[in-house]
Amino acid sequence: MIQRPLYLERLKERMWNDSIKIITGIRRCGKSFLLKNIFYDYLLSSGVDRDRIIMFSFDSALDLQLIGEDLVEMQKARRGANYKKFMSFISSRITDEGKYYFLLDEIQMLESFEFVLNGYLSRGNIDIYVTGSNSKFLSTDVVTEFRGRGDEIHVMPLSFSEFYAYRAGDVSSALAEYMTYGGMPRVVLSDGEESKMKYLTDQLNKTYIKDVVERNNLKNTEELNELLDTLASGISSLTNPLKLENTFLSEKKVHIGADTISRYIKYFRESYILDKALRYDLKGRKYISTPFKIYFEDTGLRNARLSFRQIENTHLMENVIFNELKYRGFMVDVGNVECREKDKKKMLEIDFIANKGSRRFYIQSAYSVENQNKMNQETRPYDLLSDSFKKIVVVFDKTVRHYNEKGYLFISLEDFLLNEEIFYY
Repeated sequence: MIQRPLYLERLKERMWNDSIKIITGIRRCGKSFLLKNIFYDYLLSSGVDRDRIIMFSFDSALDLQLIGEDLVEMQKARRGANYKKFMSFISSRITDEGKYYFLLDEIQMLESFEFVLNGYLSRGNIDIYVTGSNSKFLSTDVVTEFRGRGDEIHVMPLSFSEFYAYRAGDVSSALAEYMTYGGMPRVVLSDGEESKMKYLTDQLNKTYIKDVVERNNLKNTEELNELLDTLASGISSLTNPLKLENTFLSEKKVHIGADTISRYIKYFRESYILDKALRYDLKGRKYISTPFKIYFEDTGLRNARLSFRQIENTHLMENVIFNELKYRGFMVDVGNVECREKDKKKMLEIDFIANKGSRRFYIQSAYSVENQNKMNQETRPYDLLSDSFKKIVVVFDKTVRHYNEKGYLFISLEDFLLNEEIFYY
């Protein structure tokens, strides 16, 4: 069984916090397994009686039969499960004033679920955990659906540490596999390159993009697909909607307006296919809204989008580092540092500024630092900073781990992904 220790800890930290715990994330990333297997097993191991755990999946024909509903009939009628039937079932399970746990999967398939769950939460003796897969659970506005009483736990595909804990073996070959096929649990559990590639391609085209199209009532899917192709080719590069509009005009002779591009990027982000990192001016202490960088939440999906023909380790490495920082709970920006060269103003880039509370780390992604010039190029932005926050250069070479004379940490990608203690020593 693939373990998700970080997410289990996040669920444990939120127990009985007077909020509805809402587990979000891209489809097939392991939300249901986290709730119904890992968290359920934890509750049992911590002494909670089975009768105190009410687990229900609204996409399960067997579970729906328990409340007198028929899944096929619901799908034909395009309606959710009747909330009165569900509440009657709950009344039969809650027999006293003791504590109960609700673990509810695909909650969007219950009619009026927001009002139903808020009502149960107000009783004080029920701790509620839900997952879902429609627009209300794939939106940055998810908490508002529960009138301020929702607490979101965003689940990503497997991190490399989770992937490697299951896969084991040679670290370097595991990392190459991870960068190529990503961390979707079904892919990790599959054998053979062909099956991995087919699964990722099918999920992207038949599930994720279809969801975006249906959720947002889109008619011109060709534009949407053209944009996703372009974004996949340009991960980790600075871009903006106007630049993308000009690219379509000059290279593909296709006109897609900047406003449409902005809207499509928003749709992809709401579905957790893509994420975005804004630039932050470290000296001016302000955000620069454009240009920005785009990353895929799973590198396997990115590579599948390009039919596995564009495997560039430099760009994939930066995408993996970005995802790792997000997985660890950091807020991540791209840093800009102003300097002057020959009386001209110039902006130098720091790949990532990672913030969590009062802690901050600066991180450069460098495939190699084979000579002093390359090393100086990567660290020059650090030289212009006057603060004492930790400064890290991540390189692909697995033998690298040292501090230079300025106190900058040089560390291999493998080490960075597997050893969280680098943020503490």
